Amino acid sequence: MKDMQPVIRIDGLTTRFGDFVVHDNLSMEVRAGEIVSLVGGSGSGKTTLLRQVLGLEKPSAGTVRVFGMDINRVDAATLRHLRHRWGMLFQHGALFSALTAFDNVAQPMRELRTLPEDLIRDAALLKLRMVDIAPAHAMRMPADLSGGMVKRVALARALALEPELLFLDEPTAGLDPALSESFVDLIAMLHREMNLTVVMVTHDLDTLLALSSRIAVLADKRLVACGTAEEVVRVKHPFIEEYFLGQRGRRALQGMRELRDRNKGKGVHDGK
Repeated sequence: MKDMQPVIRIDGLTTRFGDFVVHDNLSMEVRAGEIVSLVGGSGSGKTTLLRQVLGLEKPSAGTVRVFGMDINRVDAATLRHLRHRWGMLFQHGALFSALTAFDNVAQPMRELRTLPEDLIRDAALLKLRMVDIAPAHAMRMPADLSGGMVKRVALARALALEPELLFLDEPTAGLDPALSESFVDLIAMLHREMNLTVVMVTHDLDTLLALSSRIAVLADKRLVACGTAEEVVRVKHPFIEEYFLGQRGRRALQGMRELRDRNKGKGVHDGK
């Protein structure tokens, strides 16, 4: 398994906007089945890096390979095919306001122009059920949904084409603690059940520690640490010390360790 080709491989990536350098010779990998979280301060290039992996922006130098293919060298047809193999959950859901919850989830399937409408209907309702959206709510418009329901519908849409790779941009932003915790549990369940590889951008410590297989820390235009939470906090860097080892960070880390110890006592394996 260790010799398998990574799902995402970034080599020597440099990003410049005029004289401003965002990334300088950044390299990292994401392996199949992982949940890798990108963290860093404002301006560290997390969202830019995500957009480059999605093929929405080109780096100034270096390569980005997804499923073994250089995302910036494939033709348009290959890029469309690659995009069918991943799903994206945007920070605020980004649902189409003129479409119902059901039609938002059905839209990626309809764009394929190969599936009959009855199959699309069944598949869309199944995806909505997977994220705990009842059929009674499927015909609601986004404006009539709560913030938590918008996130769930957006997640169902991201999973509409049975992707292998899922991108999450601040998945729990705007949710209260109870909704955030239930959404984290939902993501963890879907990750297991669908054998997903996940790349997540988040600033929320509880979400980060609950879900991440590895944490990639961006600072000083580069990757300053990448590993488990325990490995990352041992790296001497001002951002890591401020973010993870402040009062809130220490509480979150202690909570993670207590949960892990309880799970071990019950014979539960967390897979990380």
